[in-house]
Amino acid sequence: MVIGIGRRRFISVLGGATVAWPLAARAQKPEQMRRVGMLMNMAEDNPEGQAFVAAFEQVLRQSGWTDRNVRIDIRWGANDVDLDGKFATELVALAPDVILASGTLSVAALQHVTRTLPIVFAQVSDPVGAGLVDTLARPGSNTTGFMNFEYSLSGKWLELLKQIAPSVTRVGVLRNPANPAGIGQFSAVQGAAQSLGVEVRPMSVHDDDEIKGAIVAFARSANGGLIVTPSAGESSHRDLIITLAAQYKLPTVYADRYAVTHGGLISYGPDRIDQFRRAAGYVDRVLKGEKPADLPVQAPTKYELVVNLKTAKALGLTIPPGVLATADEVIE
Repeated sequence: MVIGIGRRRFISVLGGATVAWPLAARAQKPEQMRRVGMLMNMAEDNPEGQAFVAAFEQVLRQSGWTDRNVRIDIRWGANDVDLDGKFATELVALAPDVILASGTLSVAALQHVTRTLPIVFAQVSDPVGAGLVDTLARPGSNTTGFMNFEYSLSGKWLELLKQIAPSVTRVGVLRNPANPAGIGQFSAVQGAAQSLGVEVRPMSVHDDDEIKGAIVAFARSANGGLIVTPSAGESSHRDLIITLAAQYKLPTVYADRYAVTHGGLISYGPDRIDQFRRAAGYVDRVLKGEKPADLPVQAPTKYELVVNLKTAKALGLTIPPGVLATADEVIE
């Protein structure tokens, strides 16, 4: 009888334990769901933009942020001031923990809506000059991130153009006047022009019609070449610019390698995918409690020179061996 009682008590305790385990599991707090906004300065169907988002999300996953603990809301502003303003308001209304912004116009639109919600940017040319941060070392606000390049790079575009097309004496610089970076980029190009014996002309453009009109008018005189700055919405209007440059035999330098892989002549600029990988690292740090004001703005660490020999041949150009030797990628 004693054995029987002991057995019944053991079963009773064991049974109570089996009931208590799921109750304890239900009592545990679920992992907190965080929210990240993204305001991209490209169209949603842009393959380059999709690659940037994929790189950003990959680094977040590697840092432990998955579908279980973070939700990402993306808006595509297509480098349009009105869309940027609309989507900035939408994203801030969602009350995310942090927003990743691509490009100067996107950051400016967000700062117009909020001065407290953390913002991490990528692909911004001059965050201090544009008034987005106080200094690079001490951003001093709710915003920090990764610069696209320094203005001195803009002079390099003109040097490259003269190296590969020595006969060029007139250079049109495509820029978007709504983007503060466009002014600084043109000034840097202009600063290098005199020593290279080149006349430079700003070409302020907003859309396809203005781009076409500006390039057609510029091509009426001989010995011309083009520089396409990122502020001109290079990714949004890339195919049109490449087509017109080929049609009017205008040697053209771009800031982005994607232009050259799509038929452009030559590009020199930062590894833009790397910018989004590094920005994901900052977003991770903000999600873990750090403040943008304590995270310094960083310059690019990787630059790429890409040359398209097929396009050079179509333009009747011979790329100097020194340029080819330093190229990161040559398309034949």
